[in-house]
Amino acid sequence: MNIVVLGATSGIAQAIATKLAQEGHHLILAGRRMDELEAMSNDLRIRNQVDVYPAHFDALAMDTHEAFVSSCLERFSTLDGVVLAYGYMGDQKESETDMDIVKRTIDTNYTSCVSILNRFASYFEQQKSGFICALSSVAGDRGRQSNYTYGSSKGALSLYLQGLRNRLSSAGVTVLTVKPGFVDTKMTYGQEGMFLVAKPEKVANDIYKAIRSRKSVLYTPFFWRWIMMIIRLIPESIFKKMKL
Repeated sequence: MNIVVLGATSGIAQAIATKLAQEGHHLILAGRRMDELEAMSNDLRIRNQVDVYPAHFDALAMDTHEAFVSSCLERFSTLDGVVLAYGYMGDQKESETDMDIVKRTIDTNYTSCVSILNRFASYFEQQKSGFICALSSVAGDRGRQSNYTYGSSKGALSLYLQGLRNRLSSAGVTVLTVKPGFVDTKMTYGQEGMFLVAKPEKVANDIYKAIRSRKSVLYTPFFWRWIMMIIRLIPESIFKKMKL
């Protein structure tokens, strides 16, 4: 398959790209840091004997998204899937008084995702095949005082993906919402209150299996499905008194 990975230099995305290349898939690795993307592409190409190309992609430059999709189709005449793996987690306390952080969080984690995925969705819908895989978060399942700015942006993304899945189902296009728990990456390094931390490679393997089985929603590691189910069931009268 020919697959585009957006935000390819993130910890989880690197693990996903490695897994996809190992399984023989051809890739476009997209992001802003071209030096890292070129190094990754060369390494994966040599190790796995697949086509891997770096591409510049700025999520927040939404006026360039249409041209970016066109450039991907110039590189590969057909596309089979897209993996959206970028995100931004600002400081919750700072976001309560700094609207620039709020805007960056929402634009990165939601608005830009809608912009780029709408364009890929139209292509796959017309093609009547393909998959869209996007990384949301368990943080979007319920608002908590410790990260509700970030969580609300991921919750919005999850709801968007749910609607997109409903739209594209009849066209044979799979939309996978990935909800990781805590993952050992640069974005989460030093964050307080982390527990049951997963390695990116474990998450990547789970995602690959979910793509292959055309799954709709993936909690990874699996136990986060049950943890979040319990958290969602806590009555609001009790939940608002908890320091979560």
